[in-house]
Amino acid sequence: MNNMQMLILVGLAVVVVGALAYALLYNSIASDKKSKERMQRLQMDKKTKMKVESRKMDEKQRRKSREAALKNVDDQKSKGKTAGKETFREILEQAGFTISLGKFYVVSAVIGILFFFIALVFMGATLPIAGGVGFVMGFGAPRWWVKRKRKKRFAAFTKTFPNAIDVIVRGIKSGLPLNDCLRIIATDSDEPVRGEFRKLIEAAQMGIPVPEACERLYKSIPTSETNFFSIVIAIQSSAGGNLSEALGNLSKVLRERRKMADKIQAFSSEAKTSTMIIGALPFVVAIMVFATSPYYLVPLWTTTGGHKVLFFCAVSMGFGILVMKKMINFKF
Repeated sequence: MNNMQMLILVGLAVVVVGALAYALLYNSIASDKKSKERMQRLQMDKKTKMKVESRKMDEKQRRKSREAALKNVDDQKSKGKTAGKETFREILEQAGFTISLGKFYVVSAVIGILFFFIALVFMGATLPIAGGVGFVMGFGAPRWWVKRKRKKRFAAFTKTFPNAIDVIVRGIKSGLPLNDCLRIIATDSDEPVRGEFRKLIEAAQMGIPVPEACERLYKSIPTSETNFFSIVIAIQSSAGGNLSEALGNLSKVLRERRKMADKIQAFSSEAKTSTMIIGALPFVVAIMVFATSPYYLVPLWTTTGGHKVLFFCAVSMGFGILVMKKMINFKF
């Protein structure tokens, strides 16, 4: 046997021994590998479970803090409601007037006295009728005008308020603090949003927290939109969270509410027009009759029976107009 054959036999023997050793040790190697993989999988499962549990605990804590903040806001709002109705001074401020309450009463008294003498001297009315005209024009008409201005101011604020919220959302997403976003609105927005946010900024500069300043905004403009805004700011300040996302959702809700109000306005416009025509028709006919035959309606002003007829007509017309107004007003 030469050297070449010996090398071949030795090589074959090494291969056979290695194959036998691998065949014998394969099961133990495979089982060790599987056990390691199983241990790693168990460790990963424990880590993921711990992360999930920690997330659940954080979410529960956030939910509890949000519920507590919301309950606190509701308690404050309920205390404000039970404190009493708003005074006429507050109504004047909400309407945007800077006149004092005393000056308003003086102007109302002057208007009432002026119309009293007009009805008594120039229209020939009796003293009770002239007194009634003076009372209505001096006490009722100015208050009605102030409340009408207040309603229009609320409508103008509600129309531009979602744009102000969008400014806050874009500012927070770009990295600006909340106070700077409010300052931008107080500078660049339209009235009455600019004036109300200027008051908010002034209150914050005096050391009042932003949530409390937003509650003052709700007292100045007591609408559902400012109520939602103050609640979102109060919850975010106490419980934390993504303010830009919350205000973005609020902006979408306010715009949808505006669309719904416009649809209701469009659907009820025909009924409102009919109500205006029916309510104005008796007065238009009376003016036309007085213009064509002035002396035909004089007994209504000069006789006792005429006064009773006028009183009955005023009561019935007022009741009818009130019923029609209730029928065409939709609140949502």
